[in-house]
Order: sequence, then C-alpha cells, then structure tokens
Amino acid sequence: MNITEKAAYLKGLAEGIALDPAKPETKLINALIDCVNELALTIADMDEDLDTLEAYIEEIDEDLGDAEEYLYGPDDCDCDDEDWDCDCCDCDCDCDCDDDKDECCCDCETEE
Repeated sequence: MNITEKAAYLKGLAEGIALDPAKPETKLINALIDCVNELALTIADMDEDLDTLEAYIEEIDEDLGDAEEYLYGPDDCDCDDEDWDCDCCDCDCDCDCDDDKDECCCDCETEE
C-alpha cells in the first residue's frame, strides 16, 4: 500500500465512523486528513520527478562514458578506480624517480 492509498484509507475510516460535523474534534480530524492527503499527493509527484531525473542521469552517465572512451581511448587498466598507485600506470624502468606518472627522471616512456 503506497502513501496515497494510506491517505485514502484514513479518509475512508473517518467517513465510516460518522463523526458529528458540528464538533470541533471532527473539524480537526478532517483538516488533518486533508493535510495528510495533500502531503501524500506531493510525495507521489516528487517520486515521479525523481524517477524521471534518475533516468536522465543514467543517460548522461552513459553518454559521458562514451565521450570519455572516444576522447581518451579504451581503459586498458585492470586496476580499481580508487587505486591511484597501480602498476600498469607506473614507469617500467628501475630508476629511483618519485613515481610521478607524468615525468620520469630517466626519460623512459610512461604508460597511461
């Protein structure tokens, strides 16, 4: 049961117990039920908007991945994305440089 169905259920319960419309308690209960109903409808609208935005984000992410592959070529590195010190990106020589991925002290080729 979703939130709009629950709000409708509460409204049905209130109508089913035949509250006296002249009493202030009945006015309060009806006002609260109306408020719950409006909140439920607002949340349902927000859920639909969220689903739409998630679909757009997934499309943008796929397009960005395609653009990155086109610009930078395929990713041949088998390392985790969080592992910045992977062996496949380091210099292949045995020099004592500071493992800077862009420059090597002995001018050997670095893999990227």
